[in-house]
Amino acid sequence: MTETALTVHQTSRPHGFPTPAHFSFVESPIPRPAPGTALVEGLYWSVDPYHREMMDGDFALDAPLEGRTIGRVVESRDPSLVEGDLVGHRQGWRTHAVVTPDEVHRLPRFDGVPLSAHLSILGGTGLTAYVGLTRIAELRAGQDLFVSAAAGGVGTATGRLARLMGAGRLVGSAGTAAKAAYLTEHVGYDEVFDYHAGPTADLLAKAAPDGIDLYVDNVGGEHLEAAISSLRDRGRIVRVGTIAQYNATGAPYALRNLPDIVEKSLRMEGFLVRDYYPLQEELYEFVVPHLQSGRVTLDETVVAGFDGIVDAFLGMLRGENRGKMIVRAAAADQD
Repeated sequence: MTETALTVHQTSRPHGFPTPAHFSFVESPIPRPAPGTALVEGLYWSVDPYHREMMDGDFALDAPLEGRTIGRVVESRDPSLVEGDLVGHRQGWRTHAVVTPDEVHRLPRFDGVPLSAHLSILGGTGLTAYVGLTRIAELRAGQDLFVSAAAGGVGTATGRLARLMGAGRLVGSAGTAAKAAYLTEHVGYDEVFDYHAGPTADLLAKAAPDGIDLYVDNVGGEHLEAAISSLRDRGRIVRVGTIAQYNATGAPYALRNLPDIVEKSLRMEGFLVRDYYPLQEELYEFVVPHLQSGRVTLDETVVAGFDGIVDAFLGMLRGENRGKMIVRAAAADQD
């Protein structure tokens, strides 16, 4: 273990797209645990689209950024946390964190499943997809589904889980033709369009000419409007995120077809995954056997080295990731 801890602080509020100048790396001595706590050294860190939204006011300036982390207990002064335990916590963008037992959860190890999966399909990303499909959309076998930002972490997890659940036609949108090809060749999507290729409504109508039953919305704006038009009667919309607005500096996109929600008896619902953590074991039971059999593989873009976490975050916002964007410490190579 090194003798210096690093944390990432947000130093100012962005107007539009953030840059490295909005962050700073801060060095400090590695903290020592007090009685009833333990020191955790980070192995993997998650960078997520919601972090951009929090930069506008939820993150305190000149303080470590929040986020999901996987780490190993390296020093403990609490009997319930044993040195060597692998745990998850939310103390975020720092190499070392002092935690209490109620601030962490022990991570189960599954034979043949990489530890990083606990930040992708077995973590909050996969749980978001699982909850959206099973509890919000109530997906039934044979139903047709449209997913925006389908090449991101939630989008790839949604595609893989929907296919396991027997979805009918699976349609997605992505930012490049290469991502669209990956989704159809590897993830299980039937049709994916590059949303830069024309008006979203036209592209979706061509990809799903008979309409859709469900829409998982990671984008908002023009995508949401197009989905409302394509949904069949009594269709459902799951609101996960609004990527289209995170870096916008002008007025938000004004939906022009909201009356369709009434005319077609549509239902639109958002949720916070933190309200569904009790479903974590259910997610494990559903997905782990498919990971172990090879039917499901991980969709991850992994950046090596904690010093690359800001670049990984900004790259994720630019769409440079395929699947979940994860940062890995050098010490994680043995796990």
